[in-house]
Amino acid sequence: MAGLRLGPLLRYVDWESGSRATVWVETTRPCTAEVRCADGASGSSPTFAVEGHHYALVVVTGLTPGSATAYEVLLDGRRAWPLEGSRNPPSTITTPAVPQPEEAGPVRIAFGSCRWAAPPARDHDPSPHSRPRSSVGDPIGPDALDTLAARLAADPTAVHPDVLLLLGDQVYADETSKATRQRIAARRGLEESPGAEVADYEEYTHLYDESWRDPDVRWLLSTVPSCMIFDDHDVIDDWNTSGAWLEDMRRTPWWHERIVSGLMSYWVYQHLGNLSPDALAADPTYAAVRAAPDATETLRRHAAEADADPTRTRWSYRRVFGRVRLLMVDTRAARVLDEQERSMLDAGEARWMREEVLTDRAAYDHLLIGTSLPWLLPPLVHDAETWNAALCRGERGGPDGRWARIGEKMRRASDLEHWAAFPESFRQLSELLREAGRGPGAPATVCVLSGDVHHAYIAEPRWSDSAPDDTPGARILQLTCSPVHNSIPATIRVGFRFGWSRVGRWLGRGLALHGRAGAAPMRWHKSGGPWFGNQLMTLTLHGRNAALTLVQARERPTGAELETVLERTLTSNE
Repeated sequence: MAGLRLGPLLRYVDWESGSRATVWVETTRPCTAEVRCADGASGSSPTFAVEGHHYALVVVTGLTPGSATAYEVLLDGRRAWPLEGSRNPPSTITTPAVPQPEEAGPVRIAFGSCRWAAPPARDHDPSPHSRPRSSVGDPIGPDALDTLAARLAADPTAVHPDVLLLLGDQVYADETSKATRQRIAARRGLEESPGAEVADYEEYTHLYDESWRDPDVRWLLSTVPSCMIFDDHDVIDDWNTSGAWLEDMRRTPWWHERIVSGLMSYWVYQHLGNLSPDALAADPTYAAVRAAPDATETLRRHAAEADADPTRTRWSYRRVFGRVRLLMVDTRAARVLDEQERSMLDAGEARWMREEVLTDRAAYDHLLIGTSLPWLLPPLVHDAETWNAALCRGERGGPDGRWARIGEKMRRASDLEHWAAFPESFRQLSELLREAGRGPGAPATVCVLSGDVHHAYIAEPRWSDSAPDDTPGARILQLTCSPVHNSIPATIRVGFRFGWSRVGRWLGRGLALHGRAGAAPMRWHKSGGPWFGNQLMTLTLHGRNAALTLVQARERPTGAELETVLERTLTSNE
């Protein structure tokens, strides 16, 4: 008899029809997975097999627009969800009204990144005072996602997000917990490369078990739709930081299996659910996987080809929520790593993003760019990364000189690999966002949503040639929020605070001059933060109005609670 191993995860809710959704499950054996809704909507799909694991992505049709309906999951006709004895409310699918009424309600988009399901066995920071201590024994404090789930489950009147954006590092392949290490040790010796890090697809499944099996998080992901994109730790720290880094990794005996397994597992556990039913129906890889009795080799081949030639696969995607357009952008696999042509996105990916941003701007009031890596960093950090990129490409002493070698060592040691470390890509993105926010038909806001840097802040650009009568129509913002559940070393707190300071700006300009890096196309300032803690941001978008909330998970005598540390109106037409 088939059982439910992981899930259900409610992934896609169709805001154009209001009548379709997708639900992802992992089962214990081959079966037919079925979703039945209280309003009569339903869908079913046979499972497909990868490396001895069984999965289904069920397309639910016939949903009632503008409704919230409870659902069950059945495997071969037997109910597998809700779990017997569950204390959580029924899982529901909430659909928007279609067509959108003139007075449609707000769209609420929660986002964050960097979530350890459990602290790793190897202490990430040797200083015990750099981590908040939880009264229940969690050395890094309560999990913001788990705390959000508990709040929503306990309060029937609580307002749910319309979607949850997980902006990278959903799992940590290179920093495993004690429990995962024990599971790995039961399969192979930890003295074998890559040691206690994840080696293959089976070990990746352990990470997702650990991340998604928590009862409250499991319920949350079953009832709040989610969009996901990877970052480096989903594969390895500083994944694709440079061409030299990649050459070194490819010489190791374990790297090929790691990257292939990482992309395979990402495709199964995260990427599939990002796609609409129409995109799924047109996807040849998905069709081949579903048609194969065992899709392991089909998917291995797809992942190996995606690694060898990133232009063959697009991990980026678009989602639409009424008058809100979201672009989730791959800033890891799509990189061009040649030092003389270094780019965050390959030409096809950059062209796709430009078209998605500028096509039919009248169709959206708010543009959101989900990129795991922040576009705007503290000025000192930005200038340090731009300076480092200049050294590595040979601005001082040539590409094979001493400064280039020093630059590569610094890049790897200090994680100098954000948009600023790809100067031409930074310039192109800055100009694209400026173009999107100017002139007739400009949206009310253009927001870049990011994580990665283990703190939260708000930054806002200012172009020097903008006269009072020629200002952008949109408010353009960098909104950075991380971690959901991770360590916040003391060095990060000090370094990022200093990076915004007047002295930090002065030092950054000195580095830029030394590297002959040139000036950034605009200046920017911090208008909020930095905030440190396990946290989530929520954008509330209503018409052309926008508001931002930041909550942090705090331990209280009665248990973990979400504390609001910021409520700010970003735009208002009232």
